[in-house]
Amino acid sequence: MSSSQGPEAAPASAADPTAADWPAICRRIVAVHKELFADVTGVAARTQYEGIGEGGDFSLVIDRRCEDVIFAELQQLASAGASFTAVSEERGEVEMGEPGSPTRVVIDPIDGSLNARRTIPSHSLSIAVASGGSMADVEFGYVYDFGAGEEFIARRGEGAQRDGEPIQARLQESDRALEILGVEAAKPELLLPLVQALQGDVYRLRVIGSLAISLCYLACGRFDAMLGLRHARSVDVAAGQLIAREAGAKVAFGDLDPEAAGLGLDERYPMAGAVTEEGLEIVLAALSAVEGG
Repeated sequence: MSSSQGPEAAPASAADPTAADWPAICRRIVAVHKELFADVTGVAARTQYEGIGEGGDFSLVIDRRCEDVIFAELQQLASAGASFTAVSEERGEVEMGEPGSPTRVVIDPIDGSLNARRTIPSHSLSIAVASGGSMADVEFGYVYDFGAGEEFIARRGEGAQRDGEPIQARLQESDRALEILGVEAAKPELLLPLVQALQGDVYRLRVIGSLAISLCYLACGRFDAMLGLRHARSVDVAAGQLIAREAGAKVAFGDLDPEAAGLGLDERYPMAGAVTEEGLEIVLAALSAVEGG
């Protein structure tokens, strides 16, 4: 790997972590992650495990290496005077800077780890920055899709962008209520009741393998709706849900409002989104059929 992996010093203005230059920070991380993926090729090389992460899953070595790159950047930010709690799938909740800060930086180094392990290109980096402890407090969301090479960014109250251009969740005309539904955690035993519940409402299902990417596809009008068949973790969706909501999509965390959906590592909730309220009602009803089965 080239020597470019060392993070550049964070600017002095990063003393307020929500005011830091997060796009620049995230782009530096992406550049190093690309080098990592180029260095570690093939399924065997990427299927090396190293203990169990704080999120409860077996940790891939490549996951931890990607996380190390992120924490090197966060340490630079803390050294510049910022205080926050990093919430990450592998390391858990780590206070950086002075303790007690309400700011959260919620990280998934690789959302779509199975895809990354099997060298399927659709996996993502997901980073969210929040001024408090709930999904409603997320101020900045960043998702980078390594398969398509696309960058999605949103700032609270300022809309969402793909590669610097504004995006909007739009419903495409179709003879079904939903033309394309993105589905995640698509285990066969969970898909069967879902398919039965959606008959007549959905034309096609698409499975990407990353909740963050599915939320971004909802945000830019590629999906009419999306849902996860297992309860999502905060690290998987914190950035993507802001991008989707800022693009105008409707997002649900089960029965929880965004203010009640926490950002802690132990948080779990059903995840669904749609372009319209009608579409959201359809996928939530289908999700209820899956959970009730």
